[in-house]
This record gives sequence, structure tokens and C-alpha cells, in this order.
Amino acid sequence: MKAVITVVGVDRTGIIAAVSQVMAEHAINILTINQAILDGVFNMAMIVDMEASDLGLAELQDILKEKGDALGVEIRAQNQAIFEAMHQVG
Repeated sequence: MKAVITVVGVDRTGIIAAVSQVMAEHAINILTINQAILDGVFNMAMIVDMEASDLGLAELQDILKEKGDALGVEIRAQNQAIFEAMHQVG
């Protein structure tokens, strides 16, 4: 299963490293990553492959929520197929 990970919050050092560390610890492969900082607001999106992971999506969501709380950012993980279905235009 592929998932979309989004991170939004005030920019600070270590956000990418912290999120990437979670992925590495749970055998989640980062396929693509895009990030930008606009007026001090950090915004990142990742597409990840969870096929080899020891976690299910719900467990990953819980871990990323805790990590986001610790970093002062909002981190979300969604199934890529559901994410795409929710964001299709007409």
C-alpha cells in the first residue's frame, strides 16, 4: 500500500529528519518527497510505500501524530488511493 504523508507547521530544523527517521525505523520506503517553506510555514508531502512495513496505516498515523505534536507541526498519513479519490475534480 502507498500512503501520502503531509506535514504543515512553522519551519524549524529537523522536521524532515524526524519524519524520515520514523519511515526508516518501520521499513517504509520514501518514493517521492516535496517540501517548501512559504513565509516561515513548512509544507511537505511524501508518497511512501508501506508494503514491507511492520505497521498498519492506523499505527503509523498514531506515531506520526505523536511526532508532530513533539515537533509542533501537523502530520497526516492517508492511503494514497483514498487521498486521490477525495481530491479528484468532478
